[in-house]
Amino acid sequence: MMYPLTPISITDFQLYELLMTLGLLAIALAPAIAIIWFIYTKDEYEREPTGLLAIAFLLGIVSIIPALMGGALGESLGYGTSQNIGTTAIYAFIIVALSEELAKFIFLRGYLFRKPDFNEPFDGIVYAVMVGMGFAAFENIIYVIQGGLAVGILRMFTAVPAHAAFGVIMGYYVGMAKFDFKNKNKLLAKGLFWAVMAHGAYDFFLMQERFEILGIMAFIVLFFSIQFSQKAIALHQDASPFHPDRLNENEFLVENEDSDIPQVPPVIDGAEEIL
Repeated sequence: MMYPLTPISITDFQLYELLMTLGLLAIALAPAIAIIWFIYTKDEYEREPTGLLAIAFLLGIVSIIPALMGGALGESLGYGTSQNIGTTAIYAFIIVALSEELAKFIFLRGYLFRKPDFNEPFDGIVYAVMVGMGFAAFENIIYVIQGGLAVGILRMFTAVPAHAAFGVIMGYYVGMAKFDFKNKNKLLAKGLFWAVMAHGAYDFFLMQERFEILGIMAFIVLFFSIQFSQKAIALHQDASPFHPDRLNENEFLVENEDSDIPQVPPVIDGAEEIL
């Protein structure tokens, strides 16, 4: 038996709510999309396959799960924002920053680092930022839907770029580690360490409740993190073995210890450590 279709009635208020939600969703995603495009275009000489970039982004979303578990564990132990500077520092640097950056690092090192397409130092930055943007985009959607337009605008110029900068910091060292077998573990540890330090400092100055004036220090940390990121990007671009000026210098192949596929050995002499 057929029943007549009943047209769905949408009130003006429901339509307004739907449009507002879609608008907030667009605002939440816009900074991550812009940063992804920026980093993608900076990979000038040998761009990464879009499928692997999408996987990296999805892994960033998945990394929220272990990060939340670490945060929940810390909070269950009594750590959080408070008037106590020491307690807030432990919460910012270990409970939040270490949990989040370690979660991202695990996927970066455990999966993306081993891929044959990871074949130049700059790829460390590309994949680290993609993972970071997956994390930041999902996190931003939650904050913006809950907090509204003002939160979306604020985070567009603070939290999301901060995640990108922390990703560049980590990816800079991971990119060098891929091709420096002798110092690989040292460089990987540095990448994680400095990403945690930058993230922790940024969060600490925002979270501490003892001295309100210290909140401005978070923006100083963000400024220097972005400055570092710009220099790191330039150094790894210049160190690319696919750079037109480098191609004649890299006519031979080497074996990568994590892959049976021969790869062009990047020239990393120009990508000296920044920190």
